[in-house]
Amino acid sequence: MMKKIALIYMGGTFGCVGEPLAPMPAEKFIPLLQRVLPPQFDIECFVSPVIKDSSACTAEDWLKLVKYIQELQQNQYQHFVIIHGTDTLSYASAVLAHCLGNSASVVLTGSQYPLLNVNGNDTREFTDATDNLNFALDSVSKCSSGVYLAFHHRLIHAQTALKRHTTELDAFTGIDTNQAISANTEAFKIDNQLILKAQSFNCLNIMWQPVAIDQQIQNLESFIENPPHVLILQGFGTGNIAVNDKLIQVLKSIQAKNCAVIINSQVPFGSLDQRYAVSEWITHANFLVSNSFSHADLYAKALKMYLKYDSVEQWHDHWID
Repeated sequence: MMKKIALIYMGGTFGCVGEPLAPMPAEKFIPLLQRVLPPQFDIECFVSPVIKDSSACTAEDWLKLVKYIQELQQNQYQHFVIIHGTDTLSYASAVLAHCLGNSASVVLTGSQYPLLNVNGNDTREFTDATDNLNFALDSVSKCSSGVYLAFHHRLIHAQTALKRHTTELDAFTGIDTNQAISANTEAFKIDNQLILKAQSFNCLNIMWQPVAIDQQIQNLESFIENPPHVLILQGFGTGNIAVNDKLIQVLKSIQAKNCAVIINSQVPFGSLDQRYAVSEWITHANFLVSNSFSHADLYAKALKMYLKYDSVEQWHDHWID
């Protein structure tokens, strides 16, 4: 039996036209998109609740998409392809993975070049949009349940996706689906109350720089009075950050304001450990340590924790669930 695929359009370069590039209104783009869909699939096109430049997307937008997918699941759709802008495609992929788990088969894709020509009346002479879409449709018809990113003939676990190049066609990297990972499998039901809460989500990432500890302290002290919900510190190597007692106390003061302080690494891939003496303090300081696959995956996990729990103490209790 042919699988019914819900194709959801959320914008991005894929649907842009003109010079400079700008999104074509969805009501005009969808009929043109339908002309290039491969006939061997049973596809129905939908428009995402939010269509915008992906660099402007936030947690609220992705949760609206999740809610929309969960509503379509109630109408017997179990296979989804999402067309999304590439700027934040890794973040969208990770958020969907943390919210949908293995409840459906979901493949996200996008393109480095638009589907249509400048005038928007025919397909572009050179584009990766068609190949990426066809590969995503083929992948979702064959893959097991879960969330994935399809790009330039690579199918990647969504939680591991990273945009590696600004312009090359092979723009994304991550762990291919032929390698098993311990991905999230549980679905997280999204409602309007959670979407409203997500509007206030404040997550700040600091990439540690090789400057004096006194300068680091001065930088961090500015957050004590009004900290974000999440403060991610990207250390060197396996998460190494050189500190002194005063810097640790500043971080504890920030955490005391119900801010989740998370130690991570600037290195895109690989696990963290505190085998080096310079980071021994992390074990005793009671800060969270990232166990995520990527920067976007950590963002998505932090968002989910924020939506589920009201206190940093609860984050610590459930961090490795």
